[in-house]
Amino acid sequence: MYDNWEQLEEINKQCKKCRLFKTRNNVVFGSGNKHAKLMFIGEGPGADEDMQGQPFVGKAGKLMNMAFETVGINREEVYIANIVKCRPPSNRNPEDDEIVACLDYLRNQVILVKPKIVVLLGNVALKSILGKEHGITNSRGKWVEKKGIFYMPTWHPAALLRDETKKIDFIKDLKLVIEKLETLNFNSPVNSID
Repeated sequence: MYDNWEQLEEINKQCKKCRLFKTRNNVVFGSGNKHAKLMFIGEGPGADEDMQGQPFVGKAGKLMNMAFETVGINREEVYIANIVKCRPPSNRNPEDDEIVACLDYLRNQVILVKPKIVVLLGNVALKSILGKEHGITNSRGKWVEKKGIFYMPTWHPAALLRDETKKIDFIKDLKLVIEKLETLNFNSPVNSID
C-alpha cells in the first residue's frame, strides 16, 4: 500500500501487470478532490479518456457533467476513478484478470480519499466492488453499506447514451446521494445557491 498520492500515481503509470498496458496511450489514474466525501467509480477509460489521461471526458463524461449540473454537484469537489486504469480495446468490458491486476490501485485510492459515499457507475464497477452476486438492474438506486462506506449503484453514463429513459433513474440516484450526504452532515459537493 502507498501512503501518498505521488508514489501511487507514479507506480500506476509504470504498470505492466496486464495486457492493457500494451495498447494504452495514457494511464487514466483519476481526478478531482483527493479528500472528497463523495467518490465515483466507473469501469475503465474510453478513447477520449485514453488520449487525455483523464476520466469521463468523452460523450459519457459530458452527459455525467450535465447530470451533475442538474442536481448541483460540483465535479471539482468529488473524486472520480475507474476499476481499470487503461483502456480495454474497442471499449470492451475489462476482463476478470485485468480487473484483479488493477483493483489494488483503486483500493489504495479509496483508502487515501476516505470517501463516505461511493457511487458505482454500472455493472462492472458494482460487481468488482460489491461482488458478482449483484446486478445493476436490481441493485441501482439501493444503498449498500460496507466497512463504513455507503455505496450507491447506478447506471453508467454510457448506458444513458444508449437508452435515454435511464437518465431519469440516474438523476434520481444522484439526488439520493445528495440527500444522504446532507443527512450524514458532511460538507456537500454541491454548488451553493444564493
